[in-house]
Amino acid sequence: MRPVVLSLTVAGLLFGAACRDASKAANDSAPAAPVLSERRPEAAEGRRESNGRIVFLGDSLTAGLGLAADASYPARLQRRLDEEGYRYEVVNAGVSGDTSAGGLRRLDWSLEGDVRILVVALGANDGLRGLPPEELKKNLAAILDRAAARGIPVVLAGMEAPPNNGPEYTRQFRAAYADLAKIHTVRFVPFLLQGVAGLAELNQADGIHPNARGAQLVADRVWSTLEPMLARAGAVSP
Repeated sequence: MRPVVLSLTVAGLLFGAACRDASKAANDSAPAAPVLSERRPEAAEGRRESNGRIVFLGDSLTAGLGLAADASYPARLQRRLDEEGYRYEVVNAGVSGDTSAGGLRRLDWSLEGDVRILVVALGANDGLRGLPPEELKKNLAAILDRAAARGIPVVLAGMEAPPNNGPEYTRQFRAAYADLAKIHTVRFVPFLLQGVAGLAELNQADGIHPNARGAQLVADRVWSTLEPMLARAGAVSP
């Protein structure tokens, strides 16, 4: 158990350094997540007269690993939607440890029901494991294609690779998200953890996963891209 904790801490430090460098150079891409637990997406309970679902397909950053159930960034966005009078049901389809391939495998059942918007925040574990950027791009492209076939608008959130894979890997990894956003003409959050990654006061002890304050900043960042889509998707006042 101790070696796992140590490896996560080292990974966190590497990601923090990479993200600080990326933020300095340009407001680009983001970090990571580990551990696996297959489960059905979690939808907010007891919701009525919904305009449809907003599904968040991601890894532990989305699942809210280490946080209370109501403190993950999707849960915070559900509260924001309610406060602003948007009657949407948030579905947290975050699975800790998931890669882009894992997200693709469970995409169809994650999109069950009346899904109006899909937020894709995958790839952090691909970077941690040093998986080929071309495979990341292929998997994400398949997710975007399937969403488009269903007529579901997408928000794509970028990630950042750890620097120990080398500068060329980091460049290709980052470029995969920007290329996909352009090719598929989807809404794009270049770096999900912009302003959070690498800051000890906004992250848990592993240096990877946002704490409650960090999760709120992530929610705010996603909201700025998501909110303009809601009016087009049919927002109503309470």
